[in-house]
Amino acid sequence: MRPGGNRGWLLRLVIAFGFAQGAVSMARPAVSYRALALGADERAVGVIAGVYALLPLFAAVPLGRRTDHGRCAPLLPVGVVLIAGGCALSGIAGSLWTMAVWSGVMGLGHLCFVIGSQSLVARQSAPHEQDRNFGHFTIGASLGQLVGPIAAGVLIGGPDMAGTSARALLVAGAGAAVAFTSLWRIEDRTAVKPPTGERARVPVGGILRARGVPAGMLISLSVLSATDILTAYLPVVGEHRGIAPSVIGVLLSVRAGATIACRLVLTPLLRLLGRATLLFVTCLLAGLLCAGIAVPMPVWVLGVLLALLGFCLGVGQPLSMTTVVQAAPDEARSTALALRLTGNRLGQVAAPAAAGLVAGVAGVAAPFVMLGALLLVSAGTALRGRDCAGRATSDGASGGVGAVSEADVKESQVKERFV
Repeated sequence: MRPGGNRGWLLRLVIAFGFAQGAVSMARPAVSYRALALGADERAVGVIAGVYALLPLFAAVPLGRRTDHGRCAPLLPVGVVLIAGGCALSGIAGSLWTMAVWSGVMGLGHLCFVIGSQSLVARQSAPHEQDRNFGHFTIGASLGQLVGPIAAGVLIGGPDMAGTSARALLVAGAGAAVAFTSLWRIEDRTAVKPPTGERARVPVGGILRARGVPAGMLISLSVLSATDILTAYLPVVGEHRGIAPSVIGVLLSVRAGATIACRLVLTPLLRLLGRATLLFVTCLLAGLLCAGIAVPMPVWVLGVLLALLGFCLGVGQPLSMTTVVQAAPDEARSTALALRLTGNRLGQVAAPAAAGLVAGVAGVAAPFVMLGALLLVSAGTALRGRDCAGRATSDGASGGVGAVSEADVKESQVKERFV
């Protein structure tokens, strides 16, 4: 299978990712509700949400190295098994610490699936297709984020919150297992050519110093942290404001539906604004909208706000993937994507813990102000990247500036291919 060939594999990958992400998106609010039912406070909910990212934080780079040297597809069924097991075992856990452990297993499974699938997209997509294919790939995640919270809201509620949340976690585990049905012949084994000799291992420091990689990592971390805190803490906000779990599920799904809509129109948005400007505008608006959640408002206004926020958040993940892939050396693309995911998981450890601390001190809505500030910093990073690109174009090519200019030429060629 040559890069840019038949895209049936991409459709199957989107379907599998939809089921896997749907299970995680269903399980994470269910974990929060079950923890609350078992006596957790806001700080404990933040710690459990952070443990979800703890194991992946240490496993991402080794898994990326392994994928650079071999096939991507074997990580996908491993991820599905760990997600399904983590969901189901969280449902039968009887204490907060065991819930935290199985939440970590779920997070490790999600990491395996995401590293394998992102590397597959990077490897089997032609350069001019990467923005589009990463955008379509992340539609699978958005579909899961759309359906998962609704399903959780339908199953959770009533006087027996511990029992209904446990049932939701068991259903999430079963849903994750369905992803197996779309993983057949998803990778062309003959296309895998492991690097050899001195090019087999690029130092991590060299990858991180590549222009575009740190900015892509920060934007991705900010967007994912916002999505994670929304998923974990909107139920807590709902409890404090008297909003039913079923309504919270609908609100989270509205956010995910708007993200899908964004990714369906990503190509024309790229033609109109370009990657750097589009990242700047959407991160800026997302920061302001995220901070707005801290203000008490009617449910319908909150729904409109979340729809706008979801649209803005839909840009960051696929474009940060392309930014990192195109900035990294060809023989270290999977490792670069894994470093991006390490940054994501670092955010998933630190952001919920910080959110729990802030919520305990300043109230349950305060974490959204914190996330708004983080997204505004990311907008500044995207703006700086755009300014650097402009200077490189005007100054000509020499040294590091020439590298940026060359990347801009590549991006212009990409946009021409889109048109």
